[in-house]
Amino acid sequence: MRKVMRAALLATTLLAAGSAAAEISDGVVRIGVLTDMSGPFQDTNGQGSVEAARMAAEDFAGGGKGIRVEIVGADHQNKADVGSSIARKWLDIEKVDAVVDVPNSSVGLAVNALLRDTRMAFLASATATSDLTGKACSPNTVQWVNDAWATGNTTAAAMMKRGGTSWYFLTVNYALGQGIEAEASRYVETHGGTVKGASRHPLGTADFSSLLLQAQGSGAKVVGLANAGADAINIVKQANEFGLKQAGQSLVAFLVFINDVHAMGLKDAQGLLLTESFYWDMSDETRAFAKRFAARPGQAGKVPSGNQAGVYSATLAYLDAVTRTGSDDARTVVAEMKRKPPRDRLFGDLTVRPDGRAIHPIYLFEVKKPGESKGAYDYYKLVDTIPADQAFRPMAEGGCPMVK
Repeated sequence: MRKVMRAALLATTLLAAGSAAAEISDGVVRIGVLTDMSGPFQDTNGQGSVEAARMAAEDFAGGGKGIRVEIVGADHQNKADVGSSIARKWLDIEKVDAVVDVPNSSVGLAVNALLRDTRMAFLASATATSDLTGKACSPNTVQWVNDAWATGNTTAAAMMKRGGTSWYFLTVNYALGQGIEAEASRYVETHGGTVKGASRHPLGTADFSSLLLQAQGSGAKVVGLANAGADAINIVKQANEFGLKQAGQSLVAFLVFINDVHAMGLKDAQGLLLTESFYWDMSDETRAFAKRFAARPGQAGKVPSGNQAGVYSATLAYLDAVTRTGSDDARTVVAEMKRKPPRDRLFGDLTVRPDGRAIHPIYLFEVKKPGESKGAYDYYKLVDTIPADQAFRPMAEGGCPMVK
């Protein structure tokens, strides 16, 4: 039985003491990692996200001004009310200055609404709903890594180029899955393809047999997995039992991370097509980061997911902006993050737009066959690169009230 974890803080005070600037509230910059410690995203986020935030704080090293940083963490249990309660406590009582991570779109939207017009920033490095930079955009919020528009459109575009003109979707029945399915379907249909149907399932489903039979019976060339975490892992494993690939159907995952592929195993995952914003083996910078991550407590032998890399990148960018402005007030810091690009290179060239969307390249990968892999986590073959200026929704189409 899943153990329910309350908002137990995993607090560590980092960095040398020193007098912080007077504009920094109570002399300490506190960052809360609001994550999934016990549910379907615990491997792609979880304790690894807390460690990634700690790595950013250590690399920040006081910003040359002796600024003290504390990292705390809590489990939102994939429940919007739990996530909001934790964020409210952090805001009102524990003087947390920024919330980072937040896998699960319903939780992210609740936190985004709560923090609007407060002094707390929301670094949505794992919240995938596109509404955060659209109708729900906020001067307090920056969105890192993926979103439903980018994931749906870039993946659909890449597959259409490969002849994937007919689709069937297997979709988790909450904001994340619905958003990805809607965006991908729109792209497919407006570019001459067809959507043959979709089946929806609740978060945490174990048996996908009936849904896979419907996908198989549709005859669609592409079966799109509009879900994530344990749900995507289970579908891929079970899809092999039903012989979808052998029947000529391509299986494409919209929001699968390297940790998920590891859990699937290359025997089941081989040939899977997926889009990622980060892969540990892309550059000297990503490899060095992965090596350091693997040495962190509880992460031995693991590599960082895109979401965990996003926690590091967003946290470091936030802290650098605190140094430049001398303030930890959300609107001041977020405005500065938009003004100057981050210094780390984990996502390639990255900038933050006025609507709060951090833009960077997105990559289409194919999972290697077991014989092609040289070792653990050597899993991806690069198929295509979507440039930053094409990977995300045009700002004029998002409907963000902050964008004139």
